[in-house]
Amino acid sequence: MYAVTGATGQLGRLVIEALLKTIPANRIVAAVRNPAKAGDLAERGVIVHEADYSRPETLGPALAGVEKLLLISSTEVTGRLPRHRAVIDAATQAGVSLIAYTSMLHADTSPARLAIEHRQTEEVIAASGLPAVILRNGWYTENHLMALPPALEHGAFVGAAKGGRFSSAARQDYAEAAAAVLATGGHAGKTYELAADQAFTLAELAAEVSRQSGKTIIYNDLSEVAYRDVLTGAGLPADLAALLADADAAASRGALFDDGGALGRLIGRPTTSMQSLVAAALRS
Repeated sequence: MYAVTGATGQLGRLVIEALLKTIPANRIVAAVRNPAKAGDLAERGVIVHEADYSRPETLGPALAGVEKLLLISSTEVTGRLPRHRAVIDAATQAGVSLIAYTSMLHADTSPARLAIEHRQTEEVIAASGLPAVILRNGWYTENHLMALPPALEHGAFVGAAKGGRFSSAARQDYAEAAAAVLATGGHAGKTYELAADQAFTLAELAAEVSRQSGKTIIYNDLSEVAYRDVLTGAGLPADLAALLADADAAASRGALFDDGGALGRLIGRPTTSMQSLVAAALRS
């Protein structure tokens, strides 16, 4: 049996879809906080179990009989570690034979504050003794493009990354990589730094949006504090805004760049280009 936590989230659903290409639906467990949101998966034959990171009593039953587990990191801004530990403990007790975890690019050395709980989770997994695969995902290009509507309206992307290069990839690419390590052998004990084949700066992203939209879009680089204030002014919670501004500052020092090519090798094709994702976002 193969299980995916957070299976109704944006990444989790894509992982389930990728698994369904090679794994029978009745061998896949969608472990979700709210089973009602997974009704469409159940209709296709996927097994749906309640699994709430913050309610450990739901985790053991959800993982009973599971051989390979993908732990998708919690979306909580802070306090992820206790939630992750609960899943890891349940996986250990259930006798899971492989756990894969969606970490952050270069989590062991990254200066970004977002990397701290990922690094700690990796340490908990190592201490558990479970055979594991660490999937250190880079930034999602879709996250950059969430700022596309205001950029088109105001003529600028804003950030605090200076000329830092982002090896950001499509969410679909990361999902296919996660499905590949579950569905194929030989991955236990490995750590994959997952990043796009081609990196870009935020100025290059702005230039590409300009080229495709026909509008002049610039990149306005701010201080970390000023960018944090822009994000809070746009309605983001203060702690999330601070973490995102910190991540941009870390990117200016190379924290979100990688050119090792592991993602493309895992999915067996070139990673999705930033240009094609910009085109899709402009069409939507």
